[in-house]
Amino acid sequence: MGRVGALPHLRQDFAASLVVFLVALPLCVGVAVASGVPAELGLITGIVGGLVTGSMRGSSLQVSGPAAGLTVLVFEAVQTFGLPALGVIVLVSGLLQLAMGALRLGRWFRAISVSVVEGMLAGIGLVLIAGQLYAAAGVEAPASGTEKVTGIPGLLADAVSSREALVSLAIGTATIVLVVTWDRMPKRVRAVPGALAAVALATLVTVAFDLPVGTVRVQGLLDAVQIPPLSEFGGLATLSLLGTVAAFTLIASAESLFSAAAVDRLHDGPRTRYDKELMAQGTGNTVCGILGALPMTAVIVRSSANVRAGARTRASRVLHGVWLLLFAALLPSALELIPLPALAGILIHAGWKLIPLRSLVALWREHRGEALILAVTAVSIVTVNMFEGVLTGLALSVAKAAWDASHIRLEVVETRDDLVRARLSGNATFLRLPKILDSLEALPTDRPVALDLSGLHHLDHACRTALESWAERHSASGTEPVRLTREDVVTAAP
Repeated sequence: MGRVGALPHLRQDFAASLVVFLVALPLCVGVAVASGVPAELGLITGIVGGLVTGSMRGSSLQVSGPAAGLTVLVFEAVQTFGLPALGVIVLVSGLLQLAMGALRLGRWFRAISVSVVEGMLAGIGLVLIAGQLYAAAGVEAPASGTEKVTGIPGLLADAVSSREALVSLAIGTATIVLVVTWDRMPKRVRAVPGALAAVALATLVTVAFDLPVGTVRVQGLLDAVQIPPLSEFGGLATLSLLGTVAAFTLIASAESLFSAAAVDRLHDGPRTRYDKELMAQGTGNTVCGILGALPMTAVIVRSSANVRAGARTRASRVLHGVWLLLFAALLPSALELIPLPALAGILIHAGWKLIPLRSLVALWREHRGEALILAVTAVSIVTVNMFEGVLTGLALSVAKAAWDASHIRLEVVETRDDLVRARLSGNATFLRLPKILDSLEALPTDRPVALDLSGLHHLDHACRTALESWAERHSASGTEPVRLTREDVVTAAP
């Protein structure tokens, strides 16, 4: 009876795993190529995401693998520290994720401002789009995000005079158009994922007409494994490498846990256990680091495809890892036929989807401060780098929260010829000290004042000192000393 009851789930998970495999395959290869590493390393991360992370508890239906959201950071790390150091960075990031999960810190990532996360993804999307435009034209991209963006007009001008560049751009553009319009195809046609169909068609056209475009380079799955040598661990003594590790850990963890929250809204099954999911991600990244592969996160595109395909248990994502392993082991030469501009088109589309245009418009209408945090975070990532851009967004978010929490109001309760009764309410912090003093100094100076502070939830040292100084100045004019009612401040303080 148990076997019969389990059979429907097995069938559904088997079918879903094939769909996820077909979605993941071009993305694994594309993310690896865009990250400046061998294509096989993307497949290795996808395999580990299925076989290792996919078999662990946490979020039952979300799928992990190499993500477009880390492409920019990985590329910068490889260019700065070299490919052998990538394994060290990913390994230490995985160990940190394991430690955070064991310390039950997973849930705290949900406290990160959504504006910062969306700004981070928007910045990544902009840099990814700009960089992949060069790849689509078959040209090497500049190093910095600013140079990538400002160099686009020159890139397009140069491409007009080059037949190879025009052909390459045409393949990339056609890939994007096909992916964007794929959802309008008949239902039977849409059974094949749009990204896979676009790459397959681009490959067929390139081979059939022998087009002059670059293709993926293949060196074999085992040959691509880059176990980090012990000498590379010495780089952990440098601040720059530690900063990169921190950026990997923060961004990979935040993206995975935010993806888990989104996937939970897509199904009615078991909810995500965030600390266990963080440990599952940490285990996967630890294994990826040992193999010198790309870092992994939970990927919303694959996860939503898994849910829509009817997956019911973890078996679907484990099986998708099996299919990736079989493909990499049995058909590696097939990768050599894939044109690079087609992969660039897939990633340009992925980068565009990272930019939350609709939510930004709504955010600007309702919460302009949050919209500014999102925009500044994105621009900082493009103009400076990933880590400092995210830190800028977090700092702005904390500053805004502190500013919002320090609301203060002065209300004149009663005014008689012989007395002015006023009441301060809210949070009296140094951030609002100028406003507090301006309001107090506007009170009449020729009459005594009774100032009630019992409405304050918080009164910091700077404001307390400023209030006492103001009271002394007001009383110095010859009026009766200001009466401050403080008894309720302590009891009202949180």
